Amino acid sequence: MFKSKEIFINQLCCMKNKYLITLLFSLISLSAFSQEESSDSIDVKQLNEIVIEAPKVIRKADMDVYYPSKSAVDNSKNGMQLITNLMIPSMFVNDALGSITATGQSVQVRINGRQATIDQVRALLPETIKKVEWMENPSLIYNGANYVLNVIVTNPSLGGSLMLRAMPALNAKFGNYNGNIKLNNGRSQWEIGLQYNPAYNVKIHRDYYELFTFPDGRSLTRTEKPLGGHFDDSTGAAHISYNYVKPDTTIFVVDFNFHHTFPSSTEYLGLLSVSDIEEQIRLKDATGSDGYTPSLSMYLQQHFRRNQTLVVDFQASYYSGRSWSEYIEEPFTDYLPSEKLTDIYTNIKDRNQLYSIEADYIKKWGNGKFSAGASYTANRNRSQYENLDDRIFHQRQDKVFFFAEYFHRFGRWTATAGMGLQYTDFLFKETNQGNHSWSPRPQATITYSLNQNHNFRLSFTSWQSAPSLAETNIVPQQIDGFQWRVGNQDLKTSSSYMLTFMYGFNFPKVSGSFGIRAYTSPDAITPLLYWDNDKLITTYENSSGGLQNLSFFLAPRVDIVKDWLMLSAYIQYRMEHMRGTGYNLRHNAWSGQGILALHHWGFVLSAQYRYAQRDLWGEKISWGEDFNIIELQYNWNKWQFGIGCIMPFGKYDRGSKSLSKWYKNEQHTRMDMRMPYIQISYNLQWGRQKRGVQKLINSDANVDKSTTGGR
Repeated sequence: MFKSKEIFINQLCCMKNKYLITLLFSLISLSAFSQEESSDSIDVKQLNEIVIEAPKVIRKADMDVYYPSKSAVDNSKNGMQLITNLMIPSMFVNDALGSITATGQSVQVRINGRQATIDQVRALLPETIKKVEWMENPSLIYNGANYVLNVIVTNPSLGGSLMLRAMPALNAKFGNYNGNIKLNNGRSQWEIGLQYNPAYNVKIHRDYYELFTFPDGRSLTRTEKPLGGHFDDSTGAAHISYNYVKPDTTIFVVDFNFHHTFPSSTEYLGLLSVSDIEEQIRLKDATGSDGYTPSLSMYLQQHFRRNQTLVVDFQASYYSGRSWSEYIEEPFTDYLPSEKLTDIYTNIKDRNQLYSIEADYIKKWGNGKFSAGASYTANRNRSQYENLDDRIFHQRQDKVFFFAEYFHRFGRWTATAGMGLQYTDFLFKETNQGNHSWSPRPQATITYSLNQNHNFRLSFTSWQSAPSLAETNIVPQQIDGFQWRVGNQDLKTSSSYMLTFMYGFNFPKVSGSFGIRAYTSPDAITPLLYWDNDKLITTYENSSGGLQNLSFFLAPRVDIVKDWLMLSAYIQYRMEHMRGTGYNLRHNAWSGQGILALHHWGFVLSAQYRYAQRDLWGEKISWGEDFNIIELQYNWNKWQFGIGCIMPFGKYDRGSKSLSKWYKNEQHTRMDMRMPYIQISYNLQWGRQKRGVQKLINSDANVDKSTTGGR
């Protein structure tokens, strides 16, 4: 939750449904009655395509391509602000808090095809961004990404650029600070960046209710009254990179990153009332972590004759850190401290390594393209448990992935078909237990373009999810006086499949998409609860039946007043069905988001709102942060000044609801996050322009980590 620093509000359900339905019909009405032709166009030349005086949204077989208008560039001082001003309907960009999501899921961000961080995107000069590729059904070359945002830029061949940004909150120790410098000389470019995100002593509390039902029919309720709490979550990062570009021949990139998580913690204090005793109980529930992750990336792209390309990418990362949890129950008294009823402390030290290498071959013809590749990823995890007399456990996980994919154009029709094959193997050294599996990954897309303003896309995608370190670790962890957690070493890699039909439209003032999406994960890895005497155990299983859902979505972008007032929105209704051992659950819910922006005289006034997706997974419904923010920015020469407020309306609410027959639970995390802030940016650039790095692939370098228990 706090790692992304997204802070959102809770809205009443009755108001939510009325708002979403009203917005839906309003957007359809605007689409039907728009009559003015758009004049914001750009000349574009694509290989094997003829696009003359095309609108700024080009709908291709495998992506939507957005070309920034002059007004979007003029009103932006960094890459994140420009992407925000593009108003891509299904994507939610939060420059103030540094996140990009789509329909509640993560977005894989790339710069010239090379996977990048939010801070690296923020360091881009808006003038150098030529186009943005948005992929809602990424091909196999992206190895299972939910969504991909690829920013295509050009870089100076001489000179460089300097970017500085500060965003402090005015009433809390909370903010974002970063700086970036790029130096260019012929075919070489050096880049150095720093960023710091402080978050100290932010007040927080929660409402908590739980009902335990024992196998013999007895029940026990516990209600927690909040007494306060806080969280600390500060991070810092630095990176340095070098790239060498010899046009049409060779690209070589070396990138070193260092990420540090300062000691962070979340602490809840409460007064617990229990149904079978009269005395109240004082409760403390805290979790925390700290550590650092250096990582190294090396990339080589070599072009050969006859439109052939070989790409090799290597990633290595190392994580050293710890995670801990503390849970204390003691009789409530105003006198001397009494003996603790429950005292649980867990401390795990990790020393984890990851190595990954990928090689791809790409061949292009007049109307076709063939891609094939292979990758290997190795995780080596070492966990030391201080609370278990410093016992050490080792886990090894290896993953191999092969794929081949072919794309072809038939007039107005295009088709892509591919097959991937993933092998996963993991082993615990101390017990010599583990598992391995082969999983196919088919993928196909068919697109029909009636013209540039209307296209239809039917796509089928699949991917695999390997068990995490926390889900397979068999070391028992006590959560509170009743609950324990233990992993399952017999878990197998699960498969997910998704079928999407989408209609993309461009009307004079309204563009966007409407679609239907069907998803299934028949062997999803989900929590499983059972009683062992008086202990409620949470373990994990490959659920029988798994998850199926069907969703309907509308994602319009409305130019209310051209280049002045724009609205971008996403509305979704989803029906879910989840089955596992001992349960069969259904859940339906609305979700949506919207951005309204007014541009004039160098000022940008924007308002954002999101009603987060409610997800059914296992026997639990979870919801993320609902969010709203208002911001006013002004551009002057190389400077940008801004003032805004996070959560100006409503109260923060994030939580979950457990539906298990053994354990009913509802919790709401609350805080007053009404934070006014200021923002100052400075951009300086010099030099000429040339074509920049075009990284086509990126191997996996996300090192695994342990997690401790927590309610």
